Amino acid sequence: MRGPTLHRMHDARHSRQQGFSLVEALVTLALVATTLQLAAPAIGDLLQNAALNGASQDLLMDLHLARSEALKRNRRVAICKSFDGALCTTSGGWDQGWIVFHDENNSGTLDAGEEVIARHEALRPTLRGRGNQPVAHYVSYSPIGTTRFTGGGFQAGTITVCRRSASATEAREVIVNAVGRPRVQKAAVASCEG
Repeated sequence: MRGPTLHRMHDARHSRQQGFSLVEALVTLALVATTLQLAAPAIGDLLQNAALNGASQDLLMDLHLARSEALKRNRRVAICKSFDGALCTTSGGWDQGWIVFHDENNSGTLDAGEEVIARHEALRPTLRGRGNQPVAHYVSYSPIGTTRFTGGGFQAGTITVCRRSASATEAREVIVNAVGRPRVQKAAVASCEG
């Protein structure tokens, strides 16, 4: 007699645990939706910071590459802004992309027959990259790894990578010092527009 009674009790408990009621499901969905709404801005900021860090690190690594190639080759190597990966440009910003090349004739621009060492595509549309006057168009490394203008004077400056914004926003400054060593530091800018 005990067997069938226990079996019926088990069946009754099992049938009650098979799913959620409609009210329980709606409450759960409302909680999930609220949590996602609260988390979305934080996730967006996290992704934008990751893109900002990635872009500034890419530029830093290519500056290191240009410097090491100049030392290795014992020749002039430059990095310039490039919208197409084939020509240097004096318009726009570093956000359009850049190329690292062997600058045989020390012109600061890629000429026929000069070897392209690396190319970097345009940054995400949400990012901007602007150099101050000394590094607005190119950074050129001499055979001893120091930065020099094509005219021979020492070259140092800052390329600021920031999130596109009409108001204050976070940025990264890629700083090239007087002896050509690049580094990145966090910064804030009043605005970051095209």
